[in-house]
Amino acid sequence: MATSESALLQQLHTFNEHELRRLLAEHLTSRKLGLTWERDAIAHDRALNANVVLPRLVPEYSHTPEGCTAHRNLVIEGDNFDSLRLLRSTHAGKVRVIYIDPPYNTGNKDWVYNDSYVGANDRWRHSQWLEFLYQRLTLARDLLSSDGVILVSINDENRARLELLMDEVFAGRRLGSLVWRTKDTGNDLTQRFSHVHEHVLVYANGGFSFNGRATDRSKFRNPDQDARGDWSPQPLTKAHSYIDRENTYYPIQDPDTGYWYPCDPNRVWAYASEAVIRRLCKGDEAAVHTALAALRSDTMEALIAKRLIYFPPCKPDEVMQFDTLADLHAAIAAGKGPMLPKKKTPLLRANLPDLDFWVGKPIAPGRPSRKEHWTAKPEAERLAPVSSWIAGLNEGQDDEDVELVLLRSARGGVATEEVKTVLGSKAFPYPKPMSLIKGLLSQATRPGDTVLDFFAGSGTTGQAVLELNAEDGGQRRFILCSSTEATAKEPDKNLCRDVCAERLRRVMAGYGGKPGYTLAQGGEFAYLRLDKIDGADVALDATAHHAATLLSMRNAALAPVECAQTAIQMIAKGADWLLVLCTHTTAEILQTLAQLPTEHGVARLVVVAPRPKAVALWLTERGIEAQALSLREVLTQGQGVTKARRAS
Repeated sequence: MATSESALLQQLHTFNEHELRRLLAEHLTSRKLGLTWERDAIAHDRALNANVVLPRLVPEYSHTPEGCTAHRNLVIEGDNFDSLRLLRSTHAGKVRVIYIDPPYNTGNKDWVYNDSYVGANDRWRHSQWLEFLYQRLTLARDLLSSDGVILVSINDENRARLELLMDEVFAGRRLGSLVWRTKDTGNDLTQRFSHVHEHVLVYANGGFSFNGRATDRSKFRNPDQDARGDWSPQPLTKAHSYIDRENTYYPIQDPDTGYWYPCDPNRVWAYASEAVIRRLCKGDEAAVHTALAALRSDTMEALIAKRLIYFPPCKPDEVMQFDTLADLHAAIAAGKGPMLPKKKTPLLRANLPDLDFWVGKPIAPGRPSRKEHWTAKPEAERLAPVSSWIAGLNEGQDDEDVELVLLRSARGGVATEEVKTVLGSKAFPYPKPMSLIKGLLSQATRPGDTVLDFFAGSGTTGQAVLELNAEDGGQRRFILCSSTEATAKEPDKNLCRDVCAERLRRVMAGYGGKPGYTLAQGGEFAYLRLDKIDGADVALDATAHHAATLLSMRNAALAPVECAQTAIQMIAKGADWLLVLCTHTTAEILQTLAQLPTEHGVARLVVVAPRPKAVALWLTERGIEAQALSLREVLTQGQGVTKARRAS
């Protein structure tokens, strides 16, 4: 981590040539626009590649109801940096949605770095926080599928730092942010400024989009018996005044009735007028043709000719007409001139240009709109987008101009009671409410997605996945990573086991009169602990249990329900292949291997074994199509051990 210049000089004599070149290159290329913080890249690389992380199944902490033959869901106990290293070797490109609620770096000792709580007076607090997240986010980036998304909660104080960091890690993938009002009451500070909102940053790969919401078909009607079918009225104006856009401030006329409609001086028409263009071009037809060709949409006259403008019917006695300019001025002064129907604001004012145009013109009271026919585009494209504002459960919605999917969430304090209801105590500080996480996942996930939360805390993300599966019959999976948070003062503390996993266990079984969750809804999980082994000792220290669990996670996206004791373990089966783990290669075991293709009806055998070349040769000589993989290479795959050894 961050070192002073003198400390760096003291370290230089310990660096080899490769590390010195790396350090020099880093300093020569470090000047750039963006976020910078104190970090030691060499120490970072050593930490990343120092050992191999292997999963160990803990059956007594797993939730394995009757009928469960393999676990789809995972709860991983350990430092989430190590959890992500493991997942990079098993789930690279397989996770579609990541949600995290990382420590907010408040200075209130709300997170641990290098086994010590980081306080407000720590000189390197912000750099440590950024490096802490940088190491984890760069690993998480490799887990996302080609259409994957990561959503990150953060407070307002650290939003700018984190957003710059996310820009660096997920370059070019910023989608935006959502704003969540966390409380209804203020926490007024000395400057009379109350912090009552947080953010959710959204970064996504190119193939991602939120689910949105299908258009409400009931809003498409056909009051004028249009032969093209049902249509929905769309705004005909845009948010510019007649001063901003004087060329789109003009009157329009219904050709069927002859009635005229003034333009709103505060919201001019959204479409150009051919008549205005001709007036501006002063009869130059070439200029008119060029101007019309440059338009991105039809002119108002063309839309009217295509009968795509709807003029609402009105009664003759509702139509206004002023015989003199004085009569019009008098009506405006008395507040009896043309008005917007809902807002009751005047459409004609004494200071507007060309008022004399309206003398003698029949002026209709309603407002025209543009027709959007249901058949104008495929139904799949009629999806309302997600609003960037996360509203309260009882908050109103103003959707006069555009339909949006408005996510709704309870305020932050509700979440503490949610955890207490399940566990009987306030077992976790500052959790996020179920409604927030569930709302985000309802829009970000599809029914078969894998959802990762590597700051899992009390396990809210896992419960949200279960609830969504129960509602739509989905097969979403969750992977939750949580540490023990044990310290010298609390050596027996285990947040992952006693809060995260215990909450999920109770939720799956049912609590407080609420029903539990079936296997089909995801009501199970494997509890994994992480063992770190030196790369050189993997062949000696890694167990068959490590190998079986790792291979199952990598090749079947499953974890076993128990640690098998057999020398040959079936890991995964495809249409024409069978993957097995073989921990020993005695003559008897080889004979058993030779019988597996026939017994399981496959053409090819893939064997992970300590002596792969000998196994492959033995099977080939007996006419069996087989591929043999080195057990050590399989265990270290994706964890950078070879690179680290070569560098040292």
